[in-house]
Amino acid sequence: MIFIKSSQKRNIIFLVIVAALGYFVDIYDLVIFSIVRLQSFKDIGVKPENMRLDGEFVLNMQMGGLLLGGILWGIIGDKFGRIRVLFGSILLYSTANFANGLVHSVEMYAFVRFVAGIGLAGELGAGITLVSETLSKNNRGYGTMMVAVVGLFGAAVAAKVATYFSWQTAYFVGGGLGFLLLLLRAGTFESGMFKGAKEAHVSRGNMLMLFNNRKRFLKYLYCILMGAPLWFVVGILVTQAPEIGKALQATTVLSAGTGILYTYFGIAAGDLVAGLLAQLTKSRKLTMMLFHVMSLVSVFVYLRSTHITPQQFTWLCLFMGFTCGYWATFVTIASEQFGTNIRATVTTTVPNFVRGALIPITYIFERLVAHYGIINSGRIMMVALVVIGFFSISRLKESFDKDLDYIEEQADTNTTAAANV
Repeated sequence: MIFIKSSQKRNIIFLVIVAALGYFVDIYDLVIFSIVRLQSFKDIGVKPENMRLDGEFVLNMQMGGLLLGGILWGIIGDKFGRIRVLFGSILLYSTANFANGLVHSVEMYAFVRFVAGIGLAGELGAGITLVSETLSKNNRGYGTMMVAVVGLFGAAVAAKVATYFSWQTAYFVGGGLGFLLLLLRAGTFESGMFKGAKEAHVSRGNMLMLFNNRKRFLKYLYCILMGAPLWFVVGILVTQAPEIGKALQATTVLSAGTGILYTYFGIAAGDLVAGLLAQLTKSRKLTMMLFHVMSLVSVFVYLRSTHITPQQFTWLCLFMGFTCGYWATFVTIASEQFGTNIRATVTTTVPNFVRGALIPITYIFERLVAHYGIINSGRIMMVALVVIGFFSISRLKESFDKDLDYIEEQADTNTTAAANV
């Protein structure tokens, strides 16, 4: 009996490690464009005056891929298993990253990033779902925290690779890391909860279940909206650091690559602290609210830093990253809100809809920039997103010690299973 328990423990540890390494590669490939944007655009002939808007176009195509992929992989995860997603998604985005090193036009760049986005969409949701359903309710927070902390260092490696090698090589490295990880995944195992739902012959991966019930739909919407501020910070305020630095009269051109590097260092540290705080307070909601308030403060400090120096920018990116370090907590909350038969769909689509929300956010931001300038527009958008996020968190029930082994009913909110929600 002791041998069995020891074997199970090793399997669970291995599962968490594989999920963490998967997220590591996922983050590397997710942020590499933001890091190499200027150099890669220069090499393929993009004019300096077009770099910001063309960069938004390519990034939004990647986010569009994430939106589509989130739906695709989420449904596959609930219908055919979490493991299928872990293999299929990494194969797709690793292939796309190899192709990205060969592009010669903005249009081809955007298309390949769209395909990469589809692949990237499956990694985090499947990994978090698998870890959440395998670990005990008291320990799953530690598991998802470790996935996020290890994973976020992928951004640091991406920034370092881009510093010492060409942008083409940076993409090739991302693809190579993904194919290496496929070998490790041969030893992973399926979630017991998924197997139970499969044997119960209930509707699985039915995304319409998230829309055919008002209570369930609102809960799903709140799960998405509570994470929106993070990608505004990373996708616009840090990615457009050269342009924002110019508006702040920076002493020299600010590096988006450096900003991404230190922002993700901060996010990794924040995820660690947020995970531990949630375990100590037994409240993920309280943790999220606290970090939202801190993120608002950090952005206002950044956007008030006139004559900013590269060193000050580095520290501010660390600060902003730390205050946005609630990603693992946010995804875990979403995973805990729904039954096993649509959990992968929710956990995969929610973070990718948050990433995809950068498309309308960018559109609104550009409309504001035309009237109020880039600095004031950043302040307005951040306030609006934090208020929306704070309200959304307040509408969700605390799920820290919730039992996840239940089935979501088709449409009736008055059933026992739905009452668990």
